[in-house]
Amino acid sequence: MAREFNVPPVVFPSNDGNPSVQSQRRSPNVAPSFQQPSPANAGASTDIPFMSFDIGSASASSSFSGPVFAGSIYAPGGASFFEEEPPLLEELGINTRQIWRKTKSILNPIRVNASLHEDADLSGPFLFLMAFGLFQLLAGKLHFGIILGWVTVVAFFLYVVFNMLAGRNGNLDLYRCVSLIGYCMLPIVIFSGLALVLPQRGVAIFAMEAAFVLWSTRTCTKLLLDLASCGDEHRGLLAYACFLIYTLFSLLVIF
Repeated sequence: MAREFNVPPVVFPSNDGNPSVQSQRRSPNVAPSFQQPSPANAGASTDIPFMSFDIGSASASSSFSGPVFAGSIYAPGGASFFEEEPPLLEELGINTRQIWRKTKSILNPIRVNASLHEDADLSGPFLFLMAFGLFQLLAGKLHFGIILGWVTVVAFFLYVVFNMLAGRNGNLDLYRCVSLIGYCMLPIVIFSGLALVLPQRGVAIFAMEAAFVLWSTRTCTKLLLDLASCGDEHRGLLAYACFLIYTLFSLLVIF
């Protein structure tokens, strides 16, 4: 037989001291009545505290603080910092203005400014060699590997020949030699471009070949004599070596 236990009513204390609410909480059999609050009591305080936030009271900050990532602050002046950085090509050692000035000096076979070629570089020669290979590719000849290999061999050949003629006083290094040969390849590159629209078998193309080879030979010989010492007495031998080099490259265009 189940025993009955008398459970005392649960009383929830209230801070407002309203006896009607307490009586309703004490008597569980009485249904609670909900009354619509009157307009007179609409502004009365309730049990839940309310904190007001005055947004307009906060002073607007005129300075902008950048976000913080891993302890570093990105200031808004970062754009000016990147503007002061040098261009990417200059960081890689490629000076486009210098290449353009050297190219213009080569295009003038009468006045060749040797002072522009005192600072040797391989960016311009590589560009000319790639253009030469591209013109050959348009003619149906894949000569990229041959061109790069021959430039390396003929640069070493000219370096050995010059230093043997100059003796111990020769100051031509291999890097400068490759740079000069590559820049003086510009007439041969122009000739390979013109050969695309000329007949491959004819007097005109052979006459044009001889003119462009002499152009490259004269320019390279003058630069070698102006930039390297102890070569004036061997002008003829140096010119003959340069003539053989550029004749070899011109044969790639004809045959």
